[in-house]
Amino acid sequence: MEFIADNKELLTLMETRRSIRKFGPDMVPKDVIDQIIKAGTYAATGMNKQSPIIIAVTNKEMRDKLSRLNAEIMGTKSDPFYGAPVVLIVLADKNWVNRVYDGSLVMGNLMLAAHALGIGSCWIHRAKEEFERPEGLEILKSLGIEGEYEGIGHCVLGYVKGNYPKTPPRKENWVYYID
Repeated sequence: MEFIADNKELLTLMETRRSIRKFGPDMVPKDVIDQIIKAGTYAATGMNKQSPIIIAVTNKEMRDKLSRLNAEIMGTKSDPFYGAPVVLIVLADKNWVNRVYDGSLVMGNLMLAAHALGIGSCWIHRAKEEFERPEGLEILKSLGIEGEYEGIGHCVLGYVKGNYPKTPPRKENWVYYID
């Protein structure tokens, strides 16, 4: 494969993506959400099992319900989604040994794609606990999702409110070589 100049842009995106914790209220257009989701479906998965699934939540009532449930698990009343209008929930087949790794790679692709398209993102935890509760199981049932799934994470999306965070310097002793 021949490397092209755009690959340098990809590396820059990887270096500059930050987690956003303050979102504006404007909805992300569906075609942009679809592009972000598509990137998630191209994440590497063990043995190409493609075990993860993505649930896209743009309905404010459902988004707020998930926020309340997540906050309850966390033991707070604040919005753990930081006002983001879109929540992409990544779950993976509980019976697949690589589910957490596969789902984590999906999350990484979602966040990187969002950054490339000018959309802020943040990985929010507690999806595992949410989808072990009756409320989470009911959501899966209402969508016709069968089988056993473990929540990996929520990728919240929206337009950045305020300034985009600067990239902090990398720590020392991050990498060790064995030559």
